[in-house]
Amino acid sequence: MTSLQSPASAREPSWHGVNPLLRDPAWLSNPWPSLHRLREVAPVNETPLGIWRLSRYADCVRLQREVRCGVRHRDGTQPRRPVEDSEPGEFMLLQDPPNHTRLRKLVAKAFTPRAVESWRVRARAIAKERVTHALDAGKMDAIAELALPVPSELICELLGVPVADRDRFTQWTADATHGLSGILAAPDKRAAAVAASEQLGAYMSALIEERRARPGDDLLDELIRAGEDGDRLTPGELIAQSIGLLIAGFETTIGLIGNGLRVLIENPAELAKLRARPELVANAVEECLRCEGPVMLAPRILHEDAEFGGILIPADSEVFVLIASANRDPAQFADPDRFDIERANAKEHIAFGGGTHLCLGAHLARMEAQEAIGALVARTRSLELAEGEVAWGASLFRVPARLPLVVVAA
Repeated sequence: MTSLQSPASAREPSWHGVNPLLRDPAWLSNPWPSLHRLREVAPVNETPLGIWRLSRYADCVRLQREVRCGVRHRDGTQPRRPVEDSEPGEFMLLQDPPNHTRLRKLVAKAFTPRAVESWRVRARAIAKERVTHALDAGKMDAIAELALPVPSELICELLGVPVADRDRFTQWTADATHGLSGILAAPDKRAAAVAASEQLGAYMSALIEERRARPGDDLLDELIRAGEDGDRLTPGELIAQSIGLLIAGFETTIGLIGNGLRVLIENPAELAKLRARPELVANAVEECLRCEGPVMLAPRILHEDAEFGGILIPADSEVFVLIASANRDPAQFADPDRFDIERANAKEHIAFGGGTHLCLGAHLARMEAQEAIGALVARTRSLELAEGEVAWGASLFRVPARLPLVVVAA
């Protein structure tokens, strides 16, 4: 470590009480005190694994938007993976320019604000149907019955994947997310990720062959045509983009909707405010993203030396952008632990990352959450948690496994 100014707390590698890799349920339920302490005592911190972490909002934003960085080392290899695992045909999320630029351009038009708005009516219909069923029953698991169906049905329809197969790949997609951790994942999680990836690959390969015989006009068909148009997509890239979009299309949105509903219910004054003023739903979703977003961190590789907080981090170092900490930094957000659906600068959060790798599906996730949360709040006069403890899902992300609610119709 080369140091311009080495605070005592940063001289020795340490977790400082914050190790998200452990997936401790108690920590996942309330990580905020430990993140606040980390930000105060070691805002620029090297872990025992040699991975650096940034926890202040300003540092996280500067890294993603101004510093030359990516998701691979400068020689093209990926961090935390054997060289033989760094396949060229991987999902765009694991690529840097120019490959990332080329792959993203092929699908970007399906995720523009205008394209997403064209799906709002369908999202609203799915949410309405699910809420109606819950009101008839007087209860619901908000994950299985709302947070999962809305985004999963939409991404299936957008891609052209049969919605009837959703149950087959829901567990696969949750397990496959641990592949992003590479060798840092626990052995059982890594084995599950490998198995899930193989099952998803076989499923998508078979589906692609079916679609070649019977072409349609959805996103999967566009990707297939791109693969046949001057070899813009290799066969491996075609399968990888299809799987990646399927996973990214709903796994984190489940967490956004589930965590958002939970924090609303835990703040009854804000829930009542949203019920009285449904026009606040868009800003309420931004505050949910800021306060309880599903993605805790984003890994980056420095492509140049960069200084943060008086400490020089050398090029090719892996740096974790601690999104969850940055989004509750009091230097950026006044009274950051207070959930406020009227917060003026809620949209300044970095829940969707930033820079080149800004989340492609940000507009879609926002719209889906607005419709799902808005539908349930508008049509109920009472929402209560049926269980006090949160059971966290198998995903790498902060996604509840279930959210039992007692619901009373308006």
